[in-house]
Formats: sequence, structure tokens, C-alpha cells
Amino acid sequence: MAQDTARVGLLGGTFDPPHIGHLATAIEVKNVLQLHEVQFVVANEPWQKVGVRPVSPVDDRLAMVEAAVADFPGLRASTVEIERGGPSYTVDTLTTLRDARPGVEWFVILGADAAAGLPTWDRADELAALATFVLVDRPGLPSPPPPPGWRFVHVGVPRLDVSSSELRDRVASGRPLDVLVPRDVISCIEGRRLYGWVSP
Repeated sequence: MAQDTARVGLLGGTFDPPHIGHLATAIEVKNVLQLHEVQFVVANEPWQKVGVRPVSPVDDRLAMVEAAVADFPGLRASTVEIERGGPSYTVDTLTTLRDARPGVEWFVILGADAAAGLPTWDRADELAALATFVLVDRPGLPSPPPPPGWRFVHVGVPRLDVSSSELRDRVASGRPLDVLVPRDVISCIEGRRLYGWVSP
């Protein structure tokens, strides 16, 4: 069997909901680093957020991500963490993916805040050897230096001031999501009555 030599990016998250910032980041990184694809890795159980705020059921979050990426070649939803079950740790995800596709070069896409905390992640020493980490640089926001011993590249992406928490608040207060999330994601939120959706 021929060895898989693809270059694949991983953009992990809760995606509650996914929005144009996620898509713009994935598309820009894919283009700049000439990746074959970027996978949106939907966290099964985002341990950082459990007990902090309500998190939408994983089936709903996956459906929204599938809707978000459907029209963009080279972007796709990944169920690897959902299939494994339990809390989602990047080191386990990368180990699973590398075992399944040993010839792939993996790139983990991160914002500045997440990158600064890498040494505190689960099994950080092991994680550092598994992938190249893509530090997303946004205009006007200086990025901290990456921790020593990690393989890093920097990619500048458009600065889009939109957050999932803001979008949840907009839905709950009856304000529109137009432009901020793809139309198919809005339809998914409406159809599943997420975030307290009330029909106009």
C-alpha cells in the first residue's frame, strides 16, 4: 500500500458554534502552508469548559461543523475525538491519527493564548514531538514567543472580532447571526433550537 504523504492541519475546538473566524483561519493556514486539508476536530468532552458553562451536545456541535465546512474544498469535520469518547486531549488525538496515517505530516493550529499554555497540556513532552504547531498571528496583536523545544511556524490571519460566546448571546437575545456564521450553520441552529433560538 502506498504511503500517505499528505500535509494535514488540525483545528481543534468546541465549535459551539463554529463561525467565520474559524473558517478564515483554516483557509489562510491551508493556503500559506500548502496543506492538503484542514480537519476541524470537534472536542467530545472539552475538559477546560466542563463545569464552567453549559456545552451543547456533541451531535449538535458536529452537525454545525459539518454544515460550516461543506462548501469549502479541503476543509472537513473530524470525529476522531468523538469516536474515542471521554475528555479530549490533543496528545491522544495525534497519537491516534499518526497510527492510522503514519506518513502524514501533522500541523496543529493554535491561537496565541493556547500556544503560551502548551507546556501545561497533558503529556506535553510527548506532544511536542508529534506535530508542527502553527501559531496564528493576528494584526495588531503581538504573539508571545513559543515555548522552547516545540516545532513552530507563524501564519498571519485576518483579524475578525467574533467569538462563539458572543454568538450564543446574540441568539439568546434574538439578534441576527447573518455574515458571522455560514447560512447553513444558522439553519442548523434554528432547526435544532440551539442557544434558546426563538423564531423571528
